[in-house]
Amino acid sequence: MDTFFSLGIAGLLFGLIPLAIFIWALVDVIQAKFASSDTKLIWVIVIILVPFIGSILYLVIGRKSKINPY
Repeated sequence: MDTFFSLGIAGLLFGLIPLAIFIWALVDVIQAKFASSDTKLIWVIVIILVPFIGSILYLVIGRKSKINPY
């Protein structure tokens, strides 16, 4: 029973959470408005080619370069 529980936690940490971050970053970059369309394309490529690190980089750095709609 302990092995099953620890594998479940490990699966969550190393499977579902990175997948959720990847999807969140990709949806956010696709819906965002940037000053240049090249910026959006570059972030999409980075997120797809380097999924976990690219997603984290976008969420930390890239979201600051979006155009504020307000």
